[in-house]
Formats: sequence, C-alpha cells, structure tokens
Amino acid sequence: MRYAGARHAGATEAKIAAINDETSELITPRERAALRFAEKLAVDHQKVDDALWSELRGHFSEAEIIELVANATLFIGWGRFNAIVGLDPS
Repeated sequence: MRYAGARHAGATEAKIAAINDETSELITPRERAALRFAEKLAVDHQKVDDALWSELRGHFSEAEIIELVANATLFIGWGRFNAIVGLDPS
C-alpha cells in the first residue's frame, strides 16, 4: 500500500526496492535529492539545511520544490494521522 502511487505511476518493483539503496543506479540524482529531502522532513524537519536546499535547486525549479514540499508534508501528515488514530493503511 505504501508504494501504491509509485506502482500506479509505473515504477517497477526493482525501482521501489532500490529506494533505500544509496548506491542504486535505478534512482536518478533528482529522485535521490527528493528522497533525501522527504526523509529529513519526516524525521527532523530542522535538519533540512542550506546544503539540501541547494541540492534541490540543482534538480528542481522553485515551483517544483513548492510542489515537493506540499506533497511530502501532506503524506507525512496523513501517515501520522493514521498512526495516531490507529488506522492500518493496508
């Protein structure tokens, strides 16, 4: 369920499995930057530093960054909501 959207968008099981592999060539540098951002945002948003913003700006336009931030915060929020109220997303 967690990766249903990725599957729907055409991501293969191999690519989904590579998400947590920093050395995988299946994940592009652009995707890796977005993943690093989402991970830091979810774990400790105060660790989203200037270096990470600079990395994002190297791969995304300002409008794309806004969209990335909006989507990441929404999904993080819904995940926390589900955990707090005890909903199983599967």
